[in-house]
Amino acid sequence: MPVSLVTGGAGFIGAHVTNELVANGHTVVVLDDLSGGFRENVNAKALFVEGSITDHALVESLFNQHKFDYVYHLAAYAAEGLSHFIKRFNYTNNLIGSVNLINESVKHKVKCFVFTSSIAVYGKGQLPMREDMLPEPEDPYGISKLAVEMDLRCTHEMFGLNYVIFRPHNVYGEYQNLGDKYRNVVGIFMNQLMQNKPLTIFGDGKQTRAFSYIGDVAPYIARCVDVPEAYNQVFNIGADQDFTVNELAHTVCEVMGMSGQVRHLEARNEVMHAYADHSKVQQVFKIQSGYTLKEGLQKMANWAKTAGSRKSGKFEGIEITEKLPPVWLED
Repeated sequence: MPVSLVTGGAGFIGAHVTNELVANGHTVVVLDDLSGGFRENVNAKALFVEGSITDHALVESLFNQHKFDYVYHLAAYAAEGLSHFIKRFNYTNNLIGSVNLINESVKHKVKCFVFTSSIAVYGKGQLPMREDMLPEPEDPYGISKLAVEMDLRCTHEMFGLNYVIFRPHNVYGEYQNLGDKYRNVVGIFMNQLMQNKPLTIFGDGKQTRAFSYIGDVAPYIARCVDVPEAYNQVFNIGADQDFTVNELAHTVCEVMGMSGQVRHLEARNEVMHAYADHSKVQQVFKIQSGYTLKEGLQKMANWAKTAGSRKSGKFEGIEITEKLPPVWLED
């Protein structure tokens, strides 16, 4: 029975990957500091350890206690827009924390290191985004993700550590933190609707994204270690069809069965259009067509109504306030 470490396993994507691994017969240890996830998200059959990947002593002790065959690294604070204003926090968590895991994986001869990167590494103007393009990230979050990708490549060359890198994008679904107002627009919209607040959209809402349901992402991340052709490769993964944020807002209201007003805010510094080519992952993993946007949103809406709204808290520790969107200062 393979033994796997899942970092961020109390969070959104991590919880789903953990469920898939447990169903596939893995013994799973979840490491999560609960900064963005919730204890109740963790599969009951997994061993839960509360702690941070930035605590290198804790990471070292876990590798000493458990003979991990695989590491699934999903712990990150994935707020692209906010990352401009929390640079130190961003690089400490998303880069240095990753290095702690890579070091121990080398020392303990882990068979494969699975890393969730992001299409944020591409930057703007490269459409559709393909794995063979030169990454040009536009924000500190994307920079940190690309740096980890580069470190995994050189670690493989130097020490032979195998890896699989996924670049998911705009993933939504059950277990998403509805109370995080800095990221995950689908969760933000649903939370605002349940609180009878207007749906906030930066700019004119004509930005396009390919919103990806978690059920079309997590199963492939979980089983990639059993696909030899995936080793030491990078894969875009997610939905093919892009929609405007305005279209998303309309469909969210539809599946929630609620009418919502839209509040347009001043545009922020963000990539205007982002969608990816998935021919590589479809070929290697034999992926069939997935959920439509409405189907996936309906599944999340059913869960969100049961979970209930969450109060949106402020991020403690903003390092730069210049040009910070005013809405992020609101209660």
